[in-house]
Amino acid sequence: MTIRLKTEKKMVKDPICGMDVNQKKAKFRVKKGNKVHYFCSKKCFSSFTSKEKKQPISQMETSIIPIKGMSCASCVAKIEKALKKIDGVATANVNFATEKARVTFNSKKTSRVNLEKAIKKTGYEVIKGETSNKATINLKIIGMDNPHCLSTVKGGLKSLDGIIETELSITQKGEITYDPSITNPGEIKKTIKSLGYETLESSSGVDTEKKAREKEIRTLKIKTLFSILLSLPLLYVAMIAPFFSLPLPAFIGQNIALIQLLLATPVMIAGSMFFKHGIISLFKTRTATMDTLVALGTGTAYVYSLVVAIFIWQGREGFSAHNLYFETAALLIAFILLGKYLEAIAKGKTSEAIKKLMGLQAKTAIVIRNKKEVEISIQEVKVGDIVIVKPGQKIPVDGKVKTGHSSVDESMITGESIPVEKNKGDRVIGATINKTGSFTFEATKIGSETALSQIIKLVEEAQGSKAPIQKLADKISAYFVPIVISIAVIAFFVWYFTGFGLAFSLTIFVAVVIIACPCALGLATPTAIMVGTGKGAQNGILIKSAEALQKAREIDTIVFDKTGTLTKGKPEVTDTLSFNKFLVKEVLRYAAIAEKRSEHPLGEAIVKKAKEKKMTVPDPRSFKAIMGRGLEAMYNKNNILLGNRKLMSEKKIVIISIEKQMQKLEKEGKTAMILAVNKKVAGIIAVADTIKETSKQAVKILHDLDKQVVMLTGDNSRTAAAIAKQLGIEKVLAEVLPKDKAAQIKKLQKEGRKVAMVGDGINDAPALAQADVGIAMGAGTDVAIESADIVLIKEDVRDVATAMDLSRYTMRKIKQNLFWAFFYNTVGIPVAAGVLYPITGWLLNPIIAGAAMAFSSVSVVSNSLLMKRWRPKS
Repeated sequence: MTIRLKTEKKMVKDPICGMDVNQKKAKFRVKKGNKVHYFCSKKCFSSFTSKEKKQPISQMETSIIPIKGMSCASCVAKIEKALKKIDGVATANVNFATEKARVTFNSKKTSRVNLEKAIKKTGYEVIKGETSNKATINLKIIGMDNPHCLSTVKGGLKSLDGIIETELSITQKGEITYDPSITNPGEIKKTIKSLGYETLESSSGVDTEKKAREKEIRTLKIKTLFSILLSLPLLYVAMIAPFFSLPLPAFIGQNIALIQLLLATPVMIAGSMFFKHGIISLFKTRTATMDTLVALGTGTAYVYSLVVAIFIWQGREGFSAHNLYFETAALLIAFILLGKYLEAIAKGKTSEAIKKLMGLQAKTAIVIRNKKEVEISIQEVKVGDIVIVKPGQKIPVDGKVKTGHSSVDESMITGESIPVEKNKGDRVIGATINKTGSFTFEATKIGSETALSQIIKLVEEAQGSKAPIQKLADKISAYFVPIVISIAVIAFFVWYFTGFGLAFSLTIFVAVVIIACPCALGLATPTAIMVGTGKGAQNGILIKSAEALQKAREIDTIVFDKTGTLTKGKPEVTDTLSFNKFLVKEVLRYAAIAEKRSEHPLGEAIVKKAKEKKMTVPDPRSFKAIMGRGLEAMYNKNNILLGNRKLMSEKKIVIISIEKQMQKLEKEGKTAMILAVNKKVAGIIAVADTIKETSKQAVKILHDLDKQVVMLTGDNSRTAAAIAKQLGIEKVLAEVLPKDKAAQIKKLQKEGRKVAMVGDGINDAPALAQADVGIAMGAGTDVAIESADIVLIKEDVRDVATAMDLSRYTMRKIKQNLFWAFFYNTVGIPVAAGVLYPITGWLLNPIIAGAAMAFSSVSVVSNSLLMKRWRPKS
């Protein structure tokens, strides 16, 4: 039996997981300056002292920076390299699929501005928008229609703390950037109103990044259509008409080189971004990307054709329209632009889960201010506000029900379709929908602290992280483009010096650089991770990182903490036995007095039972917790002991006469506690915790998946065995003290097992951190959730199996994507280099190579999008 109580010893927080640590008993500690940090486990200690955590924790910040202009995995490597060179940067991860950089840095040594400058120096754009410490509000300021009013409003806003930037115009429009941790839209509006102007919110909460991405897609669409419209007539003039002997107007026939030049040049201008990024990469940062390959291939074809055209106009012998490759350059640009356009649309669809979550947020809330109902914007709600929710309305923020009752649809957060009944004191979640009744609740969490905001943050972080399997693709991508250029140059010279001429060799060179596609390698893993983590969030499973998603597939042993995980965590007193002339009601009363200061569920159950019996439960005179044994209390000169056999043995109290009754209760799956008063056995209090309805089915599903299921508990072996038998669990680790849970996980790992730990309490945190994958129940403590790799929002343990299945499915898709990417490049490059020509006489046309390259990355993203069809099996 484990009893968790408040102790009077000095406790401090572990700086990594946030768990309470006893200073005297802490095995791991480190001194930084004048401060000593204490750690609950070796894992937390190692995290703190590792290279990434050498900076003081308080100075470390994380920024997510949206980037525009990346074309392949080589771009990712280039940006990461530039960011990691900055002094103070601990980690830098760039995700090609989400087009975002996640950088952890020391705010004393560098800043977000420096990070953005480093990205811009590599030739890419940074999208300005809302960040964790920066938000923007767009207002129409009525009456601000002249320069004098402009300066008045600007001056007034400057005096308000938290204002970062103001952009005002005499058209009565204002864009104000502010720090949401210091001020809010309500304060901004109040300040403007105090200056004598009225405000209207226009396009509140505009997603700058979304607008930038949409603009990028629109631009690509226009460029693609423009390129195709000019390339098709060019294809007819240059290839189709001559091949099929189709007639051409005399004017075109006489000026064929000029016509081709006039049609091809605008297409090359439409694809200028490839040249801009490719050349900057090559000369400024000395790295080559996919843009470099496209610029080399199309640029070579265009420049060669331009030189030939000049020779034709000069009347030189041996040069004709057959030597022109304008159509190759133009069609390559058109195909690649089409591929980029389709890729951008597909990538947008991979992040639909996040967009749906963001769209759930309510826009307004009805609050009571000055005893009146007032409708305000969601940003103006404060902690402590009393919020009114009517039938059919969205609950705006997180809180606790004060009055009324209703049923609430929480499916958008938990994935559970059945509405949940809410009564006074129950917790409500922002963005869920009130169904029938009306109620009021007190706002407890707002803004970035709400459950929805935290879910979005977790999913975004997971989508921005890298799976270990991606490291292989990243390493290959770093060398991929230089190797491809080398192969193209070698192939060119081999064919040229074997007598096949300049035009033939040039065709080989262009085909090789164009067919190679590092994009597919770069998109293979992150797109699948994005869809996988998104599907998890939609089904109430929050996967914190790509690494956790990959590791979950490898798990072969799942360890469940019993209380609150397999059971409901709400135990009830089932039996009260008395001995040695003590009355049953005396036994219950003494036990309740001893447990009154306890926070443990078992103690709460005893106190609750006593109050149900209308007993008065006074405070004990003294109280002492005995870890892993029970407790000792004093009341009216009576010494009270309540706990397990170990406690009685240590206090030299003989219990042999009650052993049969103890064993009988324990075989029924009950936790039996012995009560002794003044060194005499007074009675037994038996408490039972109800098993969750879904626990037995969850164990069966995991067994069907060939997973070993283990139950971990502080209960004695008989009680634990009885509960395990009901659930169908064969292996039980009983009588485990809270401090030994992590050691039990480590023991299983030493046997060569890949272990997942499932728990919900503070004392589960070290074990969750020690496990290969830590899984926390969503209703568990903040510390447990912080220490876990996966969080299950619903109280349904079947979701453990669902998480395993989602991991397996996602990894299968990643392997399919990587196989296609490697296979495509492994086969495509040799074919483009002409290996089949001596055998078959067939040479790959660069236009076909361009089309293949354009659609290879689209196929990888499309395969990831097929994951949207995945459904939980349980």
